[in-house]
Amino acid sequence: MSESQISIHASTTSAPAVDVSLPNPERRAPFIASWSRATWIAQEIFSFPAMLAVALVGRVFYTTREFLVDPDLWWHLKTGEAILRTHHWPTVDPYSFTMLGQPWMAAEWLGDVVFALIARIGGVRAMDIFLIALGAAIMIALYVLATLRSGNSKAGFAAAAIFSSLAFASFNLRPQMFGYLFLVLLLIVLERFRKGHLGSLWFLPPLILIWINTHGSWIIGLGVVFVFWVGGIFKIKLGQLDTTPWTHSQRCRISFVFLLCLLTIPLTPYGTKLAMYPFEVASQLPLSVANIMEWLPMPFNLSGGKLFLGLVVGLFFTQVALKLRWRLDEFVLFLFGTMMACLHMRFLLLFVPFAAPLVAVIFALWLPKYDRAKNIYLLNAAIIVGVIGWMIYYLPTTPYVKQKIREQFPVDAVQYMAQHPVPGAMFDSYGFGGYLIWTGHSVFIDGRSELYERGGILSAYIQIADVKPGTLAVLRSYGIDSVLIGNNAPLGTLLSESAEWQRVYTDNLSAIYVRTQPPNGQKTNESERQSAKSVVME
Repeated sequence: MSESQISIHASTTSAPAVDVSLPNPERRAPFIASWSRATWIAQEIFSFPAMLAVALVGRVFYTTREFLVDPDLWWHLKTGEAILRTHHWPTVDPYSFTMLGQPWMAAEWLGDVVFALIARIGGVRAMDIFLIALGAAIMIALYVLATLRSGNSKAGFAAAAIFSSLAFASFNLRPQMFGYLFLVLLLIVLERFRKGHLGSLWFLPPLILIWINTHGSWIIGLGVVFVFWVGGIFKIKLGQLDTTPWTHSQRCRISFVFLLCLLTIPLTPYGTKLAMYPFEVASQLPLSVANIMEWLPMPFNLSGGKLFLGLVVGLFFTQVALKLRWRLDEFVLFLFGTMMACLHMRFLLLFVPFAAPLVAVIFALWLPKYDRAKNIYLLNAAIIVGVIGWMIYYLPTTPYVKQKIREQFPVDAVQYMAQHPVPGAMFDSYGFGGYLIWTGHSVFIDGRSELYERGGILSAYIQIADVKPGTLAVLRSYGIDSVLIGNNAPLGTLLSESAEWQRVYTDNLSAIYVRTQPPNGQKTNESERQSAKSVVME
């Protein structure tokens, strides 16, 4: 046998070789797909637009961790707790001694319940974290809206960052924050619809249903949908303004969805009565509108008012210089938001989402679009992780939040009253009423101005708080034997000078006065009560 034959025989009779090659393409495909998907997700998480979003959240955190909340929060909490406990919605006032048993409905009951649930879960610390989270959701939604409209994430971020200073004025943990979020979400849905995402509209009927039961600004949302719908019915061109008519499919869909939104209006615990609440507030409460701060005109002497004016003037001159083209519906909404914010500062919550997309469009003229290829993922990741780590480190603790509450509300005064009961019916400052309700006290007045204006109590309160002639007589007419007010309130000066009253408690925030003797050693008679009330009505 030759040597070559021997080698061939050995190769054919040896043990089979082990296959150490890579899996075949079919076997490798799932691993490659999984790795590609994970890589894509990581790149999205640490992308430049995501980093900008986290920066906005950090800005919200820095502002809202102080837990600067509206006094109305506390009666909203009390109402939400009562609904959770009893499974019934209030129909009469249970909190004041001035309007006790009078018709009243919890018009923002769903927001009240959410607040109460959060408080049950984690107390005041959870409330502060929820305030941060809700504010962050609003700002991220505004960023998304501005980016969608401008097609430029950098322009969207710049617009959201500028308007954040105005938006923060409404971040006070009231149900109106839900309304703020819902309005921005609605605008996002409409913008997506205009860009061809027709299915987005189905989000609107459930949104409106939740909104109606959460805050009275739902009527603005329906109005926006109506303006959007009308803006596509006809072809209109007015100078730099124009409209693009809907296709038959678009017109049918938006008309049907708008009808569904209208059908949600009576779906509340109070039926159609809740639908009338926004109109009542807007048209039947002149004293509230004239005297409550958030209903006052825009204060152009303050920094917020100056920023608002600067943005409006800047938009005007930019339009004059560049002659930009706008959709008629978005320009109408911008004018409406500007007008309402000028009339009542609380309506900055309309101006911000109506104006921010327009500003983003202008910024997009100069800012280059986001280029995925230029992402520096490690830098983005470092910033994102750094901001998140900073927020976790400085997350408010329960003692910190309680101290912030003590600085804003009469916590110490309430503790004093628990140890030293004060006599009779108590007059309280408007801003203290909500906290007193939360702590179980019957109040003279609180933030439900629509209730107290109908009953004449708001008029009496203004008479007393402003120390107008006949103030002491008005106090006597309501049988007031104790007073809890701010320690620098004008009424305190009057009571300190009166022989009828004595200050029994004071701290850095509040003061308590009690009546030491009836005038002239006699109780107020009914004729004097009626006389004092007539002075108030005048």
